[in-house]
Amino acid sequence: MKFKNVLLTSLPVMALFVVSCSEDDTTQEPQLNYTIPTTYTFERTGTTTIDYSGQTSRILMLDAMGAEIKNQAAINAIVDDTKLSDMFANVNNPFTSTELNTSGKKLNDKTAASRDFFVNFGGGGSTLEQSDVRAFFESQFDDANAASGGVLASAGVAGVYEDGSSKRLFAANGLEPQQVLLKGMMGACFMDQIVNNYLSTAVLDEGSNRDNNTNKVLESGKNYTKMEHLWDEAYGYIYGGDNPSATTPTYKFWSSYINQVDADSDFGTLREDIELAFRTGRAAIVANDYATRDAQIAIIKQKMALVPAVRAVFYLKEGKAKLVTESGKKAFHALSEGYGFIMSLRYTNKPGTNAPYMSKAEVDAILDELTAGTNGLWDVDYLNSHIDGLATQIAARFGFTVAQAETVN
Repeated sequence: MKFKNVLLTSLPVMALFVVSCSEDDTTQEPQLNYTIPTTYTFERTGTTTIDYSGQTSRILMLDAMGAEIKNQAAINAIVDDTKLSDMFANVNNPFTSTELNTSGKKLNDKTAASRDFFVNFGGGGSTLEQSDVRAFFESQFDDANAASGGVLASAGVAGVYEDGSSKRLFAANGLEPQQVLLKGMMGACFMDQIVNNYLSTAVLDEGSNRDNNTNKVLESGKNYTKMEHLWDEAYGYIYGGDNPSATTPTYKFWSSYINQVDADSDFGTLREDIELAFRTGRAAIVANDYATRDAQIAIIKQKMALVPAVRAVFYLKEGKAKLVTESGKKAFHALSEGYGFIMSLRYTNKPGTNAPYMSKAEVDAILDELTAGTNGLWDVDYLNSHIDGLATQIAARFGFTVAQAETVN
C-alpha cells in the first residue's frame, strides 16, 4: 500500500501536528503525525476494515428500478407500479438478484430518514415531510404506469415519446417519472444519508462510539470500529457501486456526476477534493484525530452540495435550448433531470449551520414555478420566460455562474 504525508498547506484541516520552531520564532510548516493513503484502502492486521455492502445494495436497487421503467417502455408494456413499490420496500422478492432480495436492505426506510434532518428535525425536517417524500416517489411509480402501454404523450396526456431507438415515458405534466425517481432519490436517500446522517457528529459520536474508536474496540465479529464503519457507509453512497479497477463509474449516480462537474475547468478539483477529504477523514478516525475528521466533514458537505446545484442549472439550460431547437418532448428529459437535481438541493447541508443551502420551502417554490405553466412542461412559452431566472437563483446561492454550469457536459 502506498501512502503520502500531507502538509497542512495542501489540506484545509485542523489536526494533531508535529510543529518545530526556529530560534527566530518562525513556525515551520506543520505536518499530520499520520499518513493518508493514496486510495481508499484501510486494513487492520492485514485485513480490510472497509464495509459498505448495504450502500452498494441500495445503489443496485435504485438502478434496477430505473431499468424496470426503461425496459417496459422499450416494448410498450405496462409498467407495474405494484412491482416498483415492492422494489422500493424490498418485499415479495421483486429483484432478479437473489442477493438483493435477501439482503435485508431497502430504499424506502432510508429515504428522508437522516438523524440530523428527520430524527432530530434539523434543517426544517419533520415526520410529515418524511411521509410526503416517500409518498411522492410512490406517485412516480403510478405516473410511470399511467404513461406506459404505447399511448403517445401529448399536452395533458401521459404517454410515451420515441426518439430514434429509445422510448421515454412522460406524465401528463411532461415530467419523466424515471428521471425524477433516479435524480430525486439520489438526494432524498443517498445525499441525505451521506451529509445528514453518516457524517453527522450526532451519529459518529453517539453513545460510546468515540471512546470505543479511541480504544479500538471493534464491533462484534467485525474488523472495524463503529465510527470507522459509519464513515465507510457515507463513502459507500457515492462509490459503492463502482468497480475500483474501472476508469469510469459503473452507475450514473453521485460518483458519475462528480466526475462530470469535475471535468469542467471551473470545478476542476472537485473530485480530488472529495476523495481526499474522505481518505483524510478516515485516516483521522484511525488516528483518533477528531478535529481533522470534522474538518473533512465540512469539506465533503460543501463540495457535494455543488454537484446537484451545477447539474440542476446545466439541465435547466439544456432543456431550454432544446425547447427551441428540438421538439418539446426531447427537452422534457433534460428538464426532468433538472427537476430531480433541484429536489436534491433540499438535502444538502451547509457546514456550520446544520441546515440545507436551500430550504424545503425555497426548493418547493422553484419546483412549483418550473411546472406552473398550462399542462406543466408542455407550456413552452411559459418555460422560456422562467427557466433563466430559476437557473440564476440556484447558481447564485451556491456561488457559481450559470455560464460556468452550462459548460459542464
